Amino acid sequence: MVRAVICDDETASLTIIQYLIKSENLPIDIVGTASNGLSALELIRSEKPELAFLDIQMPRFNGFEVVEQLRGMKIKIIIITVYSTFAYAQKALRLGVSDIIEKPIHVSQLKDAINRAIGWNFTDSDPLNLALHYIYLHYSEAINLNSLAEISCCSPSHLAHLFKQHFDMSALSYIHKIRISKASQILQDGFTVQEAAAQTGYNSLNHFYKYFKLYQGITPGAYRHINKLH
Repeated sequence: MVRAVICDDETASLTIIQYLIKSENLPIDIVGTASNGLSALELIRSEKPELAFLDIQMPRFNGFEVVEQLRGMKIKIIIITVYSTFAYAQKALRLGVSDIIEKPIHVSQLKDAINRAIGWNFTDSDPLNLALHYIYLHYSEAINLNSLAEISCCSPSHLAHLFKQHFDMSALSYIHKIRISKASQILQDGFTVQEAAAQTGYNSLNHFYKYFKLYQGITPGAYRHINKLH
């Protein structure tokens, strides 16, 4: 898991980033949040995260001032701003910031920024990182342990051990978890159960129902109904 912090004085931004990371099942562990530049510095220095989301406009110190005081620390920075100007981009580049994303934050924007910042290096294992990257891009396709091992340039048994070590589950369980997370979002967007199953790689509705109930606790039809009411 990549240890990360979110530093933003807007509660809505903190909540959105945390929600998107959780809903996408990104292997990122939010170890702390801060609402001003001074507390952001204290948080980052104490927790030593690998990734930080920093708002530019914060009390005490702005995002760029925080970055300037973090020089020498091994940390990737993603700047968050309402106004993404050329001047901001130039300054971010000079300071070594990994990326700038604009508010309101969208999931594709967030994932692309994380990808550029850490290159999907979610763990300290290169074979596992390769497998995770492939799963996130191809979850709707047929994937099994052997094909993942071939892509990751390691043996199936070794890759199975890595999934158990890092996520306490099998590779297949991890794939189903990602698929059901995606399916849940598709259902929230108003698609039918059949469409959600098809878009996430389930040719059998029985299998889809089985794994959806396993990971969400209710049937996909009930999940769709609840979210439609809200």
